[in-house]
Amino acid sequence: MTEQRPPAALTIAGSDSGGAAGLQADLRTFLTCGVHGLVAVTAVTVQNTLGVHARSDIEADIVAGQIEAVTSDMGAQAAKTGMLARGETITSVRRACEKAGIGRAAAIPFVVDPVAASMHGHPLFDAEGLAALREELLPMATVLTPNLDEVRLLTGKAVTDRDSMRAAAAALHAMGPEYVLVKGGHLEDDPECVDLLYDGLTYTELRGPRFDTRHTHGAGDAMAAALTAGLARGMAVPQAVRYAKWYVSNAVRHSYPMGAEVGPVSAFWRLAPESGPEGEGPIAGREPGH
Repeated sequence: MTEQRPPAALTIAGSDSGGAAGLQADLRTFLTCGVHGLVAVTAVTVQNTLGVHARSDIEADIVAGQIEAVTSDMGAQAAKTGMLARGETITSVRRACEKAGIGRAAAIPFVVDPVAASMHGHPLFDAEGLAALREELLPMATVLTPNLDEVRLLTGKAVTDRDSMRAAAAALHAMGPEYVLVKGGHLEDDPECVDLLYDGLTYTELRGPRFDTRHTHGAGDAMAAALTAGLARGMAVPQAVRYAKWYVSNAVRHSYPMGAEVGPVSAFWRLAPESGPEGEGPIAGREPGH
């Protein structure tokens, strides 16, 4: 029996050895959203909950080669970025995505998650990389998904409340993306967790509860990846954004401690139980073949 082919989504991102963020978070999210994950690795980090201790960037032509290899053979219904870091890498990613038909003006929607710093404050872009991000990738984005720190780096604007979120979204939209989704999780004085979607005409607030947990590592990656998965499944952008909000809210609700500091958001809440209605399965029943 041949299984039906699932939609596929591509993440162009760095690896997190702690498994909480980066391409690990993206692939975990893709899987639990019913999407096959494709990968173009941009960097390998040495990190845990205590910080990023070292990093090795993948050569730009290898990053581009990964994009071309998987899209030309397996195809993708949506794509996203994570950590890119260097201007040379961003230029190669732009060219490879254009060749593969990825981007707001192309057939394959493109989510640009402008990962500019680790959760520990370590910068992940050099000056050349930040300029390349603004000039080369933002105009290609179907949806741009910055957090408040990334808003400040991209626009110079500090977001302190919902009104300044709107001003920041407008400034970012002027840089070229089709939609801007400003993630408000870091606006800790707001009793709600509010994200703001802007399409150049309409501001849409997506409200959710603010959970009493510090374990939020990978939340931004999970939200952008769930959005990408929704687009890969054929959702329109507003629907995919609401789907992503639902996904990440539950991921934060079920987050867990891991290591000495901030633990990851969870994808376990999406898993089916291991035993079936009549006790079937490897735990409740006998092992296959016995």
